[in-house]
Amino acid sequence: MNKKVIKEKLMEELAPKRTKVKRRRKPMTEEQKKAAAERLAKAREKRQKANPPEYKHIHSSVLAKPDEDTFSRKNVTEWIKHQKGLLAEYRRQERQKVKGATMRVADTQAYIRHCEWYLKNGDWIDNRYGRDAQNTVKWVTVVPAGDK
Repeated sequence: MNKKVIKEKLMEELAPKRTKVKRRRKPMTEEQKKAAAERLAKAREKRQKANPPEYKHIHSSVLAKPDEDTFSRKNVTEWIKHQKGLLAEYRRQERQKVKGATMRVADTQAYIRHCEWYLKNGDWIDNRYGRDAQNTVKWVTVVPAGDK
């Protein structure tokens, strides 16, 4: 026998043997899918009631705001999610060398960073707000400076 054949036989003997074959799952019918979705929804709801999230990483002043408030946790997290979707599209445009895409990527990253800062610290530090940063903040002096 030549060396190549011997080497191949040795490799076959030393190679790990497959013991189990992974079986494919049978496709679910529409009824089964609906039933499974309902079961999952009930299980999630039950787990949510038994063990509600504590949101330790979110500032207490943000958590105190109702869901209807403009700067509530729910709204700001939805803004972040929307902006991350836009960021993916802007990065794609940046790779394609679309004019102005680099600026849009930087702006979107900054807006996401500011939203996350607000959730963590309770201070809104951006001049714009909203899902697409379409609104302008109207700043108010709460404590005037000491000098006249």
